[in-house]
Amino acid sequence: MAESPDLRRQPLAPLRPFALPRLHDDAALDGYLEAALGILERTGVRVLSERALAVFAEHGATAELHTGVVRLPADLVRGALASAPRTFVLGSRDGSCDLDLASGDTFMTTDGSDVEVIDWRSGERRATTKADLADATRVQDYLGSIGFWWPTVAAGDCGRTAQLHELEVAWNGTVKHAQGMVQGQREARVAVEMARVVAGGEGELRRRPPLSDLISVVSPLTIDRDGADAALVFAEAGVPVAVVSWPACGTTAPATAAGATAQGLAEVAAMATLLQLAHPGAPVIGYLLVVTTDPRTGAIVTCPFGDRDPTLVVDLVHRLGLPCLAAFAGTDDERTGTWRAAAESSHSLMTAAWSGAELTVGLGGTNGSILWSFTELLLDDHLYHQARYAVSAIPTDDERLALDVIHAVGPGGHFLGHSHTRRHLREEFRRGLTLVAADAGGYRDAVEVARERAIEILEHYVPEGLEADKAAALRELVAAADADLG
Repeated sequence: MAESPDLRRQPLAPLRPFALPRLHDDAALDGYLEAALGILERTGVRVLSERALAVFAEHGATAELHTGVVRLPADLVRGALASAPRTFVLGSRDGSCDLDLASGDTFMTTDGSDVEVIDWRSGERRATTKADLADATRVQDYLGSIGFWWPTVAAGDCGRTAQLHELEVAWNGTVKHAQGMVQGQREARVAVEMARVVAGGEGELRRRPPLSDLISVVSPLTIDRDGADAALVFAEAGVPVAVVSWPACGTTAPATAAGATAQGLAEVAAMATLLQLAHPGAPVIGYLLVVTTDPRTGAIVTCPFGDRDPTLVVDLVHRLGLPCLAAFAGTDDERTGTWRAAAESSHSLMTAAWSGAELTVGLGGTNGSILWSFTELLLDDHLYHQARYAVSAIPTDDERLALDVIHAVGPGGHFLGHSHTRRHLREEFRRGLTLVAADAGGYRDAVEVARERAIEILEHYVPEGLEADKAAALRELVAAADADLG
């Protein structure tokens, strides 16, 4: 029987481009920003949270109590956003994988909250469970391409408190920063208490928060109660809030890319303004994802042919004065390892590498963020590193330039026997998934290699466990929430 491989967590390998191109001039970015501010001042946002309505009214916004529509003067929005920190640190469980958003690096994670999974043991397609998330978390902890944790698949068997169960899985299964998707005021308070346990107290939670939370604004122009109330709880506790707007061209936003982008930017700005008015200086991350509607079926398409420049939303979020979370990678194809999946993921991952976003998501997602495949994650991991190497600076020290070696070999010579070649050829030649030798000659099929590597990690990798007392405290908090809310 073959001995089990000794798998150790790969070091974090963020995207680190040697330079960032400037693709959008100030005039274009300012035009979008002025359009977004105009939307908030003229049209406003519908606010379904009484707490949020009170915050807006207290600071001079015009609120129609019978409709819940709030209109925000441009100066109010600008003044509020000026208090938001441009960078901060996202803490990890033990400090070994902290993410400094001022570093210039781009940290990636998986797709999120997929509701179906291809079972890695049986190949069956089925609904997701908490156990599936534990498996996904183990792989997230292992891969260096994954900078922070997302609830890759939903804990579909855990009812109303599923998002708290997902956080329990995260902190028991990875040392990396956890970005949850908790909604609702009471649920958020439990999540904050869980984060305090993991961080080791109130002070550490604020200094190096091991938790951030993704809160969605509902397009068009609606701040819902559960999202706003949760975001206010997190902001008060110093837990970073990632505000996401997901306008769909032609259904929940104008059919034109420019109109949908301006509306989405207004939605992100509205929620960020709320949090800064309530808790000035609260850490906020902006996330704007414009998607397309297929006019034949009405289905959402995340990777259409002729997709517009996805780096625009990064520059726009930065224009608000916020760090950016952006969506790259993933495919709308529900099959694994297809030409379409590779085309969609590789194109967007190369774009991600040049985007300048602090955080980005999407590895392993298929079927438009519905279906999760471990094999697809390993294929995307390959494409990620291909993009990472492509934009990395090439070292030009004396050893790498090898001028003395070129001189020693001379015209018409051969480098294969030189000691310099023996030192460097293997490290310069990266096999990835596509150049794994086959027994019969040539190279193996990359999809089969990806499937085998995924199974190897799932069967043999053991992450560093959470301290027993903290794990017990998390179980108690989740059990209490089940009894109270579930």
